[in-house]
Amino acid sequence: MTTVASGTGVGPLLRGWRERRGVSQLELALRADSSARHICFIETGRSRPSEAMILRLAEHLEIPVRERNALLLAAGYAPRYAETSLDDPAMGALREGIERLLQGYEPFPAIVVDGVYTVVAANRGIAMLLEGLPERLLTPPLNAMRITLHPEGLSARIRNLREWRGHLLAQMERQIALARSKPLRELYDEVAAYPLPPETDGGPADRADPTAYPYFALPPQIEHDGHVLSFVSSISTFNTPMDVTVAELAIETFLPADPATVKYCQGLSAAAGRP
Repeated sequence: MTTVASGTGVGPLLRGWRERRGVSQLELALRADSSARHICFIETGRSRPSEAMILRLAEHLEIPVRERNALLLAAGYAPRYAETSLDDPAMGALREGIERLLQGYEPFPAIVVDGVYTVVAANRGIAMLLEGLPERLLTPPLNAMRITLHPEGLSARIRNLREWRGHLLAQMERQIALARSKPLRELYDEVAAYPLPPETDGGPADRADPTAYPYFALPPQIEHDGHVLSFVSSISTFNTPMDVTVAELAIETFLPADPATVKYCQGLSAAAGRP
């Protein structure tokens, strides 16, 4: 649900987004085929922007879909973008497409999360990585950041934890800067406060071998049943989403970073009788 703080007009909201993006009134006006004077009047409340103008400014400021609805509500217009549950029959084609993608990526891990890292779907490669974690961490709704960074979660198995943890926290910081998400900020504060596992002193988090990294990306190095698996993470989102739910979905796939990881994952799949 999109809500707007009482007494907050569309002008101050737009000004806040413009300043967050580091764009001047003149630059925004040029992008939106308007004038700096008109942008000034909108931001100060002297002019009520049309629905089309709000959407045009939002597009050029790269404002998230959820917040575009908030801008429209603040200006007295109806929300433009629906927020449809993934369980809705209208989302059937999307669910089936996601499932085919995840299954097609096996035996390697792939996961789908929403805007606050709640796990929407995952394949058997992810299930393999989570084997043996405490049941309370795996009770739905699962959260990918909690599972990864909690001291009793995957963090105890990640050999280069300090580096990978820093990457994940920086990723969340960038998202918070791009979207005004209170739940995401609360999640960040929670996972950033998790202590490092006690075994980091000479344990998995300190045993990473930097020379083993591919030159093109930092891989998480995860221990599994005595083996060290290395992956390169890739995140995909949907182009031109017209629904809040779809706009906030992210598909993360883990590409094997070395031949040993490929062989190990394929061996597990074969042993389980999977194609």
